[in-house]
Amino acid sequence: MEDNIRILAINPGSTSTKIAVYQNSKAIFLKTLRHSTEELERFEKITDQYEYRKKMIYQELEQAEIRLNLIRAVVGRGGLVKPIPSGVYKVNDAMKRDLQNSPLGEHASNLGGLIADDIAKSLPNAEAFIADPVVVDEFHNLARYSGHPDFERVSIFHALNQKAVARSHAKSIMRKYEDLNLIVVHLGGGISVGAHQKGKVIDVNQALDGDGPFSPERSGTLPVGALLKAAFSGKYTLAEMKKMVKGNGGIAAYLKTNSAYDAEMRAADGDQKAKEVFEAMAYQVAKEVGAMSTVLRGDVDGILITGGIANSKWFVNLIIERVFKIAPVHVYPGEDEMRALANNGLLVLKGEVTPKEYV
Repeated sequence: MEDNIRILAINPGSTSTKIAVYQNSKAIFLKTLRHSTEELERFEKITDQYEYRKKMIYQELEQAEIRLNLIRAVVGRGGLVKPIPSGVYKVNDAMKRDLQNSPLGEHASNLGGLIADDIAKSLPNAEAFIADPVVVDEFHNLARYSGHPDFERVSIFHALNQKAVARSHAKSIMRKYEDLNLIVVHLGGGISVGAHQKGKVIDVNQALDGDGPFSPERSGTLPVGALLKAAFSGKYTLAEMKKMVKGNGGIAAYLKTNSAYDAEMRAADGDQKAKEVFEAMAYQVAKEVGAMSTVLRGDVDGILITGGIANSKWFVNLIIERVFKIAPVHVYPGEDEMRALANNGLLVLKGEVTPKEYV
């Protein structure tokens, strides 16, 4: 493969669009485009933002004098498509239909594959892909049971970052990801704890709006009886209840801030409530790690901690002191989703990975 072949990665978020151009595995351009609430309010649906965001991407690439004719792969952040196995998928008509009319709901990441496809089609030698979307589903059958047939547990988590960190860790110890049993903890606005058994995430908490530890803005698992009473009390609308669970839950509900860093600083300054909330979140994460160790029957090669909050040594140590006896703990702070997207595209271009067909 020629040295100057390039990959464009696109990661749309709720209020930003991250773009990056990689030359092989080296980043040569990184940019975060910000979108104000006022700008986005004029669009009725998230998919209506398609042309607006695409135009901004083209403008930034042109301003940076990126030679688009050298781009061979455009990799978008995978959205809420149907549950699919882990991997790299070519963007096709079936995928575009599901990204536009998602079976699981609207999310900004749905725009990733749509914009990637449009840009790739305008280039002479490029193809469009998505990689490890949040709906990656490798559950074993027992993990799908919730306790009632009307409420099946589903796999929605930080698949892109969890998989990338797990593969990188395996490489660093000269092992294959497919030969290891790992527990991967992603600490961000949402928190997911996954049981990786020989290359497959066989169980993970539903990190979008479901179960597991509370996080900076999500409530995680709540007492069901109390939740039902609140829902039928007449005090809240459905929209308000949804916001209570996702957006205004967790640290945001307890401390009126969705910033884990702010909570930590308040705790460091002597705020006892902030300290206890911060410690409670770490307690719940550690408890989830313990649960996933039983999923792996105690055969755990390592516990990997990643995500933005992994930059907090205090928070990470609160987890480690409760889980270190389960397996060695390795900390990989931050989340490099742009590199993960680009690396997946690179593996396809090198012929090391065969892209899958979405149906």
